[in-house]
Amino acid sequence: MKNKTILKWAGSKVRIIEQLRPHLPKAKRLVEPFAGSCAVMMNTDYEQYLIADANPDLINLYNEIISMPVYLFINEADELFGYSSDNDGIYYYFRTIFNEQENKLSSVEKASLFLYLNRHCYNGLCRYNSKGGFNVPFGRYKKPYFPENEIVAFADKARNADITCLEWQDTLSLVDFGDGVYCDPPYMGSGFTQYHTAGFSDADHEALAIALKDINDIQGNPITVSNSPEATELYADLGFTIHEIDAPRTISATGNRKPAKEIIAVLEGGK
Repeated sequence: MKNKTILKWAGSKVRIIEQLRPHLPKAKRLVEPFAGSCAVMMNTDYEQYLIADANPDLINLYNEIISMPVYLFINEADELFGYSSDNDGIYYYFRTIFNEQENKLSSVEKASLFLYLNRHCYNGLCRYNSKGGFNVPFGRYKKPYFPENEIVAFADKARNADITCLEWQDTLSLVDFGDGVYCDPPYMGSGFTQYHTAGFSDADHEALAIALKDINDIQGNPITVSNSPEATELYADLGFTIHEIDAPRTISATGNRKPAKEIIAVLEGGK
Protein backbone atom coordinates (compact mmCIF):
# COMPACT_ATOMS: atom_id res chain seq x y z
CA MET A 1 0.00 0.00 0.00
CA LYS A 2 1.29 3.45 -0.94
CA ASN A 3 1.37 6.12 1.75
CA LYS A 4 0.38 9.56 0.50
CA THR A 5 2.29 12.68 1.46
CA ILE A 6 1.34 15.94 3.15
CA LEU A 7 2.04 17.96 0.02
CA LYS A 8 0.95 17.75 -3.56
CA TRP A 9 4.26 17.58 -5.40
CA ALA A 10 5.29 17.61 -9.03
CA GLY A 11 7.36 14.48 -9.60
CA SER A 12 6.31 12.83 -6.35
CA LYS A 13 7.81 9.36 -6.00
CA VAL A 14 4.55 7.96 -4.60
CA ARG A 15 3.59 7.21 -8.19
CA ILE A 16 6.63 4.96 -8.82
CA ILE A 17 7.48 3.79 -5.32
CA GLU A 18 6.82 0.11 -6.08
CA GLN A 19 9.28 0.27 -8.99
CA LEU A 20 11.78 2.36 -7.06
CA ARG A 21 11.86 0.51 -3.76
CA PRO A 22 13.82 -2.58 -4.97
CA HIS A 23 16.63 -0.30 -6.19
CA LEU A 24 16.98 1.82 -3.05
CA PRO A 25 20.18 1.45 -1.00
CA LYS A 26 20.46 -1.28 1.61
CA ALA A 27 21.53 0.68 4.68
CA LYS A 28 20.62 1.60 8.23
CA ARG A 29 20.25 5.32 7.45
CA LEU A 30 18.97 6.85 4.22
CA VAL A 31 20.28 10.29 3.24
CA GLU A 32 18.09 12.38 0.94
CA PRO A 33 19.57 15.69 -0.30
CA PHE A 34 16.43 16.50 -2.38
CA ALA A 35 13.69 15.48 0.04
CA GLY A 36 10.74 17.17 -1.68
CA SER A 37 7.47 15.72 -0.43
CA CYS A 38 9.23 12.96 1.57
CA ALA A 39 7.46 10.28 -0.43
CA VAL A 40 10.42 7.92 -0.10
CA MET A 41 10.67 8.33 3.66
CA MET A 42 6.94 7.76 4.03
CA ASN A 43 7.09 4.55 2.00
CA THR A 44 10.24 2.88 3.35
CA ASP A 45 11.39 1.45 6.67
CA TYR A 46 14.95 2.58 7.27
CA GLU A 47 15.97 2.80 10.91
CA GLN A 48 17.04 6.42 10.44
CA TYR A 49 16.79 9.21 7.88
CA LEU A 50 18.65 12.40 7.07
CA ILE A 51 16.08 14.52 5.27
CA ALA A 52 17.39 17.68 3.62
CA ASP A 53 16.33 20.21 1.02
CA ALA A 54 17.43 23.69 -0.02
CA ASN A 55 13.88 25.03 0.24
CA PRO A 56 13.49 26.71 3.68
CA ASP A 57 9.69 26.86 3.39
CA LEU A 58 9.52 23.12 2.90
CA ILE A 59 11.85 22.32 5.77
CA ASN A 60 10.11 24.85 8.04
CA LEU A 61 6.81 23.04 7.44
CA TYR A 62 8.30 19.68 8.38
CA ASN A 63 10.05 21.02 11.46
CA GLU A 64 6.96 22.83 12.71
CA ILE A 65 4.92 19.63 12.46
CA ILE A 66 7.38 17.78 14.69
CA SER A 67 8.20 20.64 17.06
CA MET A 68 4.76 20.80 18.73
CA PRO A 69 1.91 18.45 19.59
CA VAL A 70 0.63 17.48 16.16
CA TYR A 71 -2.98 18.42 16.93
CA LEU A 72 -1.92 22.03 17.54
CA PHE A 73 -0.39 22.29 14.09
CA ILE A 74 -3.44 20.62 12.54
CA ASN A 75 -5.76 23.13 14.23
CA GLU A 76 -3.63 26.05 13.03
CA ALA A 77 -3.39 24.87 9.42
CA ASP A 78 -6.94 23.55 9.06
CA GLU A 79 -8.39 26.96 9.85
CA LEU A 80 -7.05 28.33 6.56
CA PHE A 81 -8.79 25.58 4.61
CA GLY A 82 -12.14 26.82 5.93
CA TYR A 83 -12.13 29.74 3.50
CA SER A 84 -13.86 29.42 0.14
CA SER A 85 -11.72 27.11 -1.97
CA ASP A 86 -12.94 28.44 -5.35
CA ASN A 87 -12.18 32.08 -4.56
CA ASP A 88 -8.97 33.10 -6.29
CA GLY A 89 -9.00 36.43 -4.43
CA ILE A 90 -8.51 34.67 -1.11
CA TYR A 91 -5.71 32.55 -2.56
CA TYR A 92 -3.83 35.57 -3.88
CA TYR A 93 -4.41 37.44 -0.62
CA PHE A 94 -2.80 34.60 1.36
CA ARG A 95 0.00 34.34 -1.21
CA THR A 96 0.73 38.05 -0.77
CA ILE A 97 0.84 37.68 3.01
CA PHE A 98 3.17 34.69 2.65
CA ASN A 99 5.53 36.62 0.38
CA GLU A 100 5.38 40.15 1.78
CA GLN A 101 4.85 39.58 5.49
CA GLU A 102 7.49 36.88 5.87
CA ASN A 103 9.40 38.62 8.64
CA LYS A 104 6.21 39.28 10.61
CA LEU A 105 4.92 35.71 10.50
CA SER A 106 5.69 33.11 13.14
CA SER A 107 7.24 29.85 11.95
CA VAL A 108 3.95 28.00 12.39
CA GLU A 109 2.00 30.69 10.52
CA LYS A 110 4.50 30.47 7.67
CA ALA A 111 4.24 26.68 7.64
CA SER A 112 0.43 26.74 7.63
CA LEU A 113 0.34 29.21 4.75
CA PHE A 114 2.82 27.13 2.78
CA LEU A 115 0.61 24.08 3.18
CA TYR A 116 -2.46 26.11 2.16
CA LEU A 117 -0.72 27.46 -0.96
CA ASN A 118 0.52 24.02 -1.94
CA ARG A 119 -2.92 22.46 -1.72
CA HIS A 120 -4.68 25.32 -3.52
CA CYS A 121 -2.12 26.21 -6.20
CA TYR A 122 -1.86 24.85 -9.74
CA ASN A 123 -0.76 21.21 -9.92
CA GLY A 124 1.14 21.22 -6.65
CA LEU A 125 3.99 23.18 -8.20
CA CYS A 126 6.53 24.88 -5.95
CA ARG A 127 8.05 27.75 -7.86
CA TYR A 128 9.56 31.09 -6.83
CA ASN A 129 10.37 34.32 -8.66
CA SER A 130 13.81 35.92 -8.73
CA LYS A 131 13.05 37.78 -5.49
CA GLY A 132 12.17 34.55 -3.70
CA GLY A 133 8.40 35.04 -3.80
CA PHE A 134 6.13 32.03 -4.24
CA ASN A 135 4.50 32.66 -7.63
CA VAL A 136 2.41 29.62 -8.59
CA PRO A 137 -1.09 30.62 -9.79
CA PHE A 138 -4.41 29.54 -8.30
CA GLY A 139 -5.41 25.94 -9.03
CA ARG A 140 -9.22 26.17 -9.08
CA TYR A 141 -10.04 22.97 -7.17
CA LYS A 142 -13.57 22.37 -5.91
CA LYS A 143 -12.51 21.14 -2.49
CA PRO A 144 -8.77 21.01 -1.75
CA TYR A 145 -7.89 18.12 0.52
CA PHE A 146 -6.66 18.86 4.02
CA PRO A 147 -4.05 16.15 4.74
CA GLU A 148 -4.75 15.55 8.42
CA ASN A 149 -3.99 11.83 8.33
CA GLU A 150 -0.80 12.45 6.38
CA ILE A 151 0.35 15.06 8.90
CA VAL A 152 -0.16 12.61 11.76
CA ALA A 153 1.68 9.86 9.87
CA PHE A 154 4.56 12.20 9.06
CA ALA A 155 4.93 13.31 12.68
CA ASP A 156 5.19 9.66 13.73
CA LYS A 157 7.65 8.68 10.98
CA ALA A 158 9.86 11.74 11.47
CA ARG A 159 10.76 10.64 15.00
CA ASN A 160 13.52 8.67 13.29
CA ALA A 161 14.65 11.54 11.06
CA ASP A 162 17.00 14.50 11.19
CA ILE A 163 15.44 17.25 9.06
CA THR A 164 17.54 20.15 7.90
CA CYS A 165 17.70 22.92 5.27
CA LEU A 166 20.90 22.47 3.27
CA GLU A 167 22.18 22.63 -0.27
CA TRP A 168 22.86 19.19 -1.70
CA GLN A 169 26.64 19.63 -1.51
CA ASP A 170 26.44 20.26 2.24
CA THR A 171 24.11 17.32 2.74
CA LEU A 172 26.49 14.97 0.96
CA SER A 173 29.28 16.15 3.25
CA LEU A 174 27.31 14.58 6.13
CA VAL A 175 27.13 11.11 4.55
CA ASP A 176 28.77 8.67 6.95
CA PHE A 177 30.17 5.19 6.37
CA GLY A 178 27.27 2.76 6.11
CA ASP A 179 24.70 5.32 4.97
CA GLY A 180 22.70 4.90 1.78
CA VAL A 181 22.05 7.90 -0.47
CA TYR A 182 18.98 8.56 -2.61
CA CYS A 183 18.89 11.61 -4.89
CA ASP A 184 15.87 12.96 -6.75
CA PRO A 185 17.13 16.21 -8.35
CA PRO A 186 15.16 18.27 -10.89
CA TYR A 187 15.18 16.07 -13.98
CA MET A 188 17.63 16.77 -16.77
CA GLY A 189 15.88 18.15 -19.84
CA SER A 190 12.46 18.15 -18.18
CA GLY A 191 11.76 21.87 -18.42
CA PHE A 192 11.15 21.90 -14.65
CA THR A 193 14.72 22.67 -13.64
CA GLN A 194 14.21 25.23 -10.90
CA TYR A 195 15.60 24.19 -7.54
CA HIS A 196 14.05 26.60 -5.05
CA THR A 197 15.07 30.08 -6.29
CA ALA A 198 18.11 28.87 -8.25
CA GLY A 199 18.33 26.84 -11.43
CA PHE A 200 19.68 23.32 -11.79
CA SER A 201 21.78 23.18 -14.94
CA ASP A 202 23.45 20.36 -16.84
CA ALA A 203 26.67 21.40 -15.10
CA ASP A 204 24.92 20.92 -11.75
CA HIS A 205 23.78 17.46 -12.83
CA GLU A 206 27.35 16.57 -13.76
CA ALA A 207 28.72 17.91 -10.47
CA LEU A 208 26.12 15.89 -8.52
CA ALA A 209 26.84 12.68 -10.41
CA ILE A 210 30.61 13.03 -9.92
CA ALA A 211 30.18 13.82 -6.21
CA LEU A 212 28.05 10.70 -5.77
CA LYS A 213 30.59 8.57 -7.63
CA ASP A 214 33.36 9.93 -5.38
CA ILE A 215 31.39 9.09 -2.23
CA ASN A 216 30.88 5.55 -3.50
CA ASP A 217 34.54 5.17 -4.44
CA ILE A 218 35.92 6.60 -1.19
CA GLN A 219 33.42 5.41 1.43
CA GLY A 220 31.59 2.61 -0.35
CA ASN A 221 28.12 4.06 0.20
CA PRO A 222 25.36 2.61 -1.98
CA ILE A 223 23.79 5.27 -4.22
CA THR A 224 20.46 5.51 -6.04
CA VAL A 225 19.42 8.38 -8.33
CA SER A 226 16.17 9.09 -10.15
CA ASN A 227 16.33 11.13 -13.35
CA SER A 228 15.15 11.41 -16.95
CA PRO A 229 16.55 9.34 -19.84
CA GLU A 230 18.57 12.42 -20.84
CA ALA A 231 20.83 11.65 -17.87
CA THR A 232 21.50 8.05 -18.95
CA GLU A 233 24.86 8.71 -20.61
CA LEU A 234 26.10 10.83 -17.70
CA TYR A 235 25.46 8.12 -15.12
CA ALA A 236 26.35 5.15 -17.32
CA ASP A 237 29.75 6.68 -18.10
CA LEU A 238 30.43 6.87 -14.36
CA GLY A 239 29.67 3.19 -13.88
CA PHE A 240 26.11 3.37 -12.58
CA THR A 241 23.76 0.53 -13.48
CA ILE A 242 20.79 2.02 -15.35
CA HIS A 243 17.23 0.76 -14.93
CA GLU A 244 14.51 2.24 -17.15
CA ILE A 245 10.92 2.45 -15.94
CA ASP A 246 7.58 3.85 -17.10
CA ALA A 247 6.24 6.55 -14.79
CA PRO A 248 2.76 8.12 -14.76
CA ARG A 249 2.93 11.69 -16.03
CA THR A 250 1.54 14.24 -13.56
CA ILE A 251 2.34 17.44 -15.47
CA SER A 252 2.66 17.97 -19.20
CA ALA A 253 2.95 21.17 -21.14
CA THR A 254 1.29 19.51 -24.16
CA GLY A 255 -1.53 17.82 -22.28
CA ASN A 256 0.00 14.39 -22.96
CA ARG A 257 -0.51 12.29 -19.83
CA LYS A 258 0.84 9.01 -21.22
CA PRO A 259 3.54 7.34 -19.08
CA ALA A 260 6.99 8.85 -19.42
CA LYS A 261 10.31 7.05 -19.33
CA GLU A 262 12.52 7.59 -16.27
CA ILE A 263 15.79 6.06 -15.17
CA ILE A 264 16.97 4.74 -11.83
CA ALA A 265 20.77 4.85 -11.66
CA VAL A 266 22.41 2.62 -9.06
CA LEU A 267 25.86 2.17 -7.56
CA GLU A 268 26.09 -0.80 -5.22
CA GLY A 269 27.81 -0.41 -1.88
CA GLY A 270 31.39 -1.42 -1.46
CA LYS A 271 34.10 -1.48 1.19
